[in-house]
Amino acid sequence: MIARISGTLVYKSVQAITLDAHGIGYRVFVPLTTFYELPEMGQPITLHIHTHVKEDAINLFGFHTLEERNMFQVMISVSGIGPRLAMNILSGINVEDLVDAITGGNLRRLLNIPGVGRKMAERLVLELKDKVLKLDRGQTAPRDRVIPRSPEEAVKEDALSALINLGYKNATARDVIEKIMKETNDIPALDLLLKSALQHLSG
Repeated sequence: MIARISGTLVYKSVQAITLDAHGIGYRVFVPLTTFYELPEMGQPITLHIHTHVKEDAINLFGFHTLEERNMFQVMISVSGIGPRLAMNILSGINVEDLVDAITGGNLRRLLNIPGVGRKMAERLVLELKDKVLKLDRGQTAPRDRVIPRSPEEAVKEDALSALINLGYKNATARDVIEKIMKETNDIPALDLLLKSALQHLSG
């Protein structure tokens, strides 16, 4: 089972990258949090890997930190959460905020993650609270100090993640979000910001 790969980044997209290691090209699925940390193509890279084996395929999921990979592995232990949904969750919220939301029972924050409904949010809190507390006590890689996001930064980042997951380019989605935020006096709710952004993008 592959646990880590070091090599050269030869291709990258929002959903997956190709990493060349000793002449073998590995296709690795990555969350947005890892995508943002990727170097330029042609540069060396190391990813922590979860190898997911199915009857008809072997898929590799890569992460910038051990903590992120461990959270992914904890999430897919929950009934109803497969690798794709777990990746989507990690793309919509960083590990620190996810731990805080689960341990604090913050359903509203979890519901802001694209693809997470009320039942899934409740299941995450119910089944993962004790497990993520163990992760938070340092049984993963040490975490850097994280500066809390402002409400404006949070809604902008969540909207950007959602639009990228829908297939829009990072720069295009970011420009639309910035334009809407400048035209709005108050910080909009995530669903209203997404609705307005989609109207701009479809126009």
